[in-house]
Amino acid sequence: MDHPITLITGANKGLGYETARRLLAAGHTVLLGARDRVRGEAAAGELGAAFVPIDVTDEAGVGAAADHVRERHGRLDVLINNAGIVGPRGPLADTTAAEALATFDTNVLGVVRVTHAFLPLLRESEHPRIVNVSSGTGTISRMEEIGWNQEVAPAIYSTSKAALSMLTLHYAHALPGILVNAVDPGYTATALNDFQGTQTIAQGTDLIVELATLPPGGPTATVRRHWTTPA
Repeated sequence: MDHPITLITGANKGLGYETARRLLAAGHTVLLGARDRVRGEAAAGELGAAFVPIDVTDEAGVGAAADHVRERHGRLDVLINNAGIVGPRGPLADTTAAEALATFDTNVLGVVRVTHAFLPLLRESEHPRIVNVSSGTGTISRMEEIGWNQEVAPAIYSTSKAALSMLTLHYAHALPGILVNAVDPGYTATALNDFQGTQTIAQGTDLIVELATLPPGGPTATVRRHWTTPA
């Protein structure tokens, strides 16, 4: 097979950007997805990746992105659903349903939109893989361990990530022949947490890269975790 063709959503910065850099170095053809064209094109230019405009909350835009990849490449080998937002940080009692919905629209429904649109292209691959970037804050035992720290794990964000981890397991069982896994990168210093994370960006992408490069017959229906305890 030619160089693996990999799409990463939300890849103009943070974990997505570093994952793109590492997979390019590993020989992948990386399609750097971002909703902001200026930032996305700049990031792709810096790395030597191809830019694909994609806003995971826009059904028509996601479909257009899939059409673009189909026309240019004819298949997709690796889909990394990385795009995500923190959502409301205030007290849960003050959080509205509209605020919660906006977070779920990106963090959960965005994954459904992108996965659904790109499944036909993944099925054209000899060895398709899906990696969903989740979070340990969506794990009840992990939250108990860190003391339910709202600053580290805003309530709606962590709830959306719990849903994403469960969604990953259901996709894995619904899509035989595709390796579908989720990853908790750990508490990594990114803009998502105002760079307060205790892990480097390289540490945070270790498991994402590992799952994106799994060999045929590798694991599926797993949630891989890389944890360090916040200070």
